Amino acid sequence: MTDATQPILRVRGLVVRFPVRSGLLQRVTAYTHAVDGVDFEIHEGETLGLVGESGSGKSTVGRAVLGLVDTAEGTVEFEQRDIRSMGARQLRAARRHMQMIFQDPAGSLNPRLRVGTSVGEPLVVHGVVTDRRELARRVGALLERCGMPAAGADRYPHEFSGGQRQRLAIARALALEPRLLICDEPTSALDVSIQAQILNLLTDLQRELKLSYLFISHDMNVIQHICHRVAVLLKGKIVEIGTRDEVLQTPRHEYTQRLLSAVPVPDPTRRKTPAIAG
Repeated sequence: MTDATQPILRVRGLVVRFPVRSGLLQRVTAYTHAVDGVDFEIHEGETLGLVGESGSGKSTVGRAVLGLVDTAEGTVEFEQRDIRSMGARQLRAARRHMQMIFQDPAGSLNPRLRVGTSVGEPLVVHGVVTDRRELARRVGALLERCGMPAAGADRYPHEFSGGQRQRLAIARALALEPRLLICDEPTSALDVSIQAQILNLLTDLQRELKLSYLFISHDMNVIQHICHRVAVLLKGKIVEIGTRDEVLQTPRHEYTQRLLSAVPVPDPTRRKTPAIAG
């Protein structure tokens, strides 16, 4: 059983680099560091926001946590076990408890399959449910938990709106009862009103299921709404990390201050400049 005082996820010295090829034979001539020495922790029931501009390495960090990209250095400990040292079978078992929600639900919903088949697929693949009736019951319960009708299982993804498709993707991510969700810009493609609904759903699910989130976003307003702590990523490095209020109200790093100054406000003449800590 996991020690409740220990973080559910601990990342230390994470480095991810990609080869740069050149010349007629496309030989590797250099490496670019997409992630360069990243450290952070996430505890049970906590949301850590990972914020930065496009190209800062946010999504690469999320994929590295799940073992979807190779890491050059560092450790990624999930429930005190380093996923880099796991064999294929152990990693497959660990991934049952670590799931990802993508910006585009198409990343997890096959347009050719009915919704019920896509949502229930993890249960079938991992051998959790073998009875057809029980599978239908479990899928219906997942859909309803995410604010969708159970009858929607017989429809196709294109029959739903963008917000509804994201709810379906969340239902699929919950199928294996994970403890950690990597949320990779899950609301950035949605209208503001729909964003709020999805964020409220994620908040409710976290409270109900004691989920932990690594929430990746470039939107400071979204980060402020859902995150307990915030890490600011610049060129693959975390330049500032702290509680939500510490980072958003008294940012120490110049880059964080620039990100906050770029946040739109209803009346620009009333914009408040964050206090700069000495």
